[in-house]
Amino acid sequence: MLPERLGSGEPWSTPADSRHVAGRKSQRDIEVLVVDDSAVVRQVTAAVLSQEPGMHVSVAADPLIAMDKMKRQRPDVIVLDLEMPRMDGLTFLRKIMAEDPVPVVVCSALAPPGSDTALLAFDDGAVDVIGKPTVGVKNFLDESAILLIDTVRSAAQARVTRRAAPFTPIEPKNSADAVLPSRKAPALRFTTDKVVVVGASTGGTEAILTFLEGMPADGPAMVIVQHMPEAFTSGFARRLNSLCEIEVKEATHGDRVLQGRALIAPGNRHILLRRSGGHYVVELTDGPLVSRHRPSVDVLFRSAVQAAGPNAIGVIMTGMGDDGAAGLLEMKEAGAWTIAQDEASCVVFGMPKEAIARGAVEETTPLSLLGRTVLERVKSAKVNQRDCPFPPLERGCPEPARTRGSFWEMVGRQRC
Repeated sequence: MLPERLGSGEPWSTPADSRHVAGRKSQRDIEVLVVDDSAVVRQVTAAVLSQEPGMHVSVAADPLIAMDKMKRQRPDVIVLDLEMPRMDGLTFLRKIMAEDPVPVVVCSALAPPGSDTALLAFDDGAVDVIGKPTVGVKNFLDESAILLIDTVRSAAQARVTRRAAPFTPIEPKNSADAVLPSRKAPALRFTTDKVVVVGASTGGTEAILTFLEGMPADGPAMVIVQHMPEAFTSGFARRLNSLCEIEVKEATHGDRVLQGRALIAPGNRHILLRRSGGHYVVELTDGPLVSRHRPSVDVLFRSAVQAAGPNAIGVIMTGMGDDGAAGLLEMKEAGAWTIAQDEASCVVFGMPKEAIARGAVEETTPLSLLGRTVLERVKSAKVNQRDCPFPPLERGCPEPARTRGSFWEMVGRQRC
């Protein structure tokens, strides 16, 4: 019996004009799929493997492209990077091993020998792990051609078995109550301090980059949850920081939430927004999975209700499942403004769709306009509160400061 297509429940077909007719495949012929977001790595790896007789190589820039190619030609071995856009390599590895096991060789700078990431890749079903350097990758692959070829050939002989599906809950699905009990927003509800909380999952790495690239250096304070294994969030934050005007960093316990800074929740830790005197800080905690995730968007959004009430803006972006939908509804009911990425610009229209279905969304916008929408909402909220009768925690309601002019100029430029 032919194996099933990944995620389709249908058997793989064997084209009549294929090199590999079922039952007559040469022992030496190996179909290899290289999945890496670096064009240089794809090119060099394909060149190295293709020089070996009987190896036929195709390439994909990310796991979603790889899945589409796998529907047309099932590989014998996958050479997989871990840090990629739209879906990280470990998530893809778990998906492969749960749905249609294929021998996988992990080749990543995040997985040097003996590292926690390498061990995690083995635990998730990789047959071998090659740690590539962060610099000089082309020379490394050229010099390690024999190692790479031998590893792929050995992997093709490996017998891999189906594993449990990723994110399968052992216990009933938890709500945010498991980490943060629900309570009313604080009595002091008006302040000029605005904070933006963001949640994303599948497809979120590139969507968040697009969103943050539209933010000026003194843009609004932000806290972001992106579903991602703990080995990846620090590198993700560094990459964003190198490409964006606004400061981006992986959050640590007690970090201040400041104008001009976006904090990324570390993998495998819940992140909560807290009020400390006259400013916001973040709290990191373990706790059970919530909405089958840690960090959970629902936990962040509920904490925003309790710390900021109507002074928060909630943004839910591309992703599978429903994490964040319940929390976004709580934010809306507390008077916060809520925004969802639209279906056309989502890689997976799951989380935003569920939030819309529950009536949690005030505004839907394409990804290309999401940054502008948030900036205008923050500006509007500041202007509306110039004459508010309620004092903020530490001061009166002054005219909004125009630090360096860039925040306000950005809003003006984007409106034009």
